[in-house]
Amino acid sequence: MQSLLTIPEVAARLSINRARAYELVRRGVLPAVHLGRQVRVDVRALEEFLRTGGKTLAAMSQENS
Repeated sequence: MQSLLTIPEVAARLSINRARAYELVRRGVLPAVHLGRQVRVDVRALEEFLRTGGKTLAAMSQENS
């Protein structure tokens, strides 16, 4: 089973406020799963985001093209 984090948990791990974490999700910078009104971020997606220095998946695919 995948581990999913809430936005407050993501914000705490990134040392940012909740509004900024929601903005990252809204802009598509950080991939998320929407469950009704709830938003969750896969732990692996967050780790990949951090590993790549905050690059989005779209930016990484454009670099490889």
